[in-house]
Amino acid sequence: MITVLNLQKPSRELSIEEILSLTFAMYPKNFIIFFIPFLIANLISGILGIPILSYASEISQIDFTEPPDVVWNQLWSFILTLLAIVFVLVIISWIIGNITSGLCVKCASDLIEKGKTSLGESFNFTVYKLPSLLIATLIVGILTVIGLLALIVPGIILHIMFYLVVPAIIIENIGVFDSLSRSRKLVSNRWLKTFVLALIVYLIIGIAAFVVSLITAPFGIYSSLVGSIITALIQPILPISLTVYYYSMSAKEEQRRILPPPPPPF
Repeated sequence: MITVLNLQKPSRELSIEEILSLTFAMYPKNFIIFFIPFLIANLISGILGIPILSYASEISQIDFTEPPDVVWNQLWSFILTLLAIVFVLVIISWIIGNITSGLCVKCASDLIEKGKTSLGESFNFTVYKLPSLLIATLIVGILTVIGLLALIVPGIILHIMFYLVVPAIIIENIGVFDSLSRSRKLVSNRWLKTFVLALIVYLIIGIAAFVVSLITAPFGIYSSLVGSIITALIQPILPISLTVYYYSMSAKEEQRRILPPPPPPF
């Protein structure tokens, strides 16, 4: 159980600067509880990535001086096996990623709501909501990819529209389609703000991951494992910022609800 002090649930809509400030204030005070899930998830993903790199290096063993039909059969068998390995590992990473993201959102929510959280309880609740998380993220992923193929902009719009799906599922304990509708409602009239916030967070994580990849390149097939461990240090800012942004948008919604009606016309 970890407790954070001087953290209050937002009572109004926060600016992007305030959201990021609160995110980076929450993370160091609760470093272990956010870092451990990503460390474990990245260790698993890194270990699972080693067979891909190892198997991919075996393409050099194909004798391209053999007759074309023999080379083609060997190459085709190699490609099919590699694709099968990649597919299985992508599925495993997708499941682990949803658990990790949902777990950290739940922890951040508990810290904001109660001032304390528990990894065990948060993990159990996230596993309970895992089917909804998997289906929702799959739908969002498919829609985003289709949108990106349709001149990119629609994909960005769809990603922004469903940016708060995971917090909606975890915090409000709702289902797949309700979470899609809820996210769209929360970010309504804040499309640009949501885009800028997401862009900043993704840039921070992306730049950090790029620098780490350069640092860990000398480790060869183990570079993904070493890089995953280091990258786990920065990844928690995404679910934390998502949670803070969710509460900011909920506060905006609540403020609109309690505003007094306009005076009657004269």
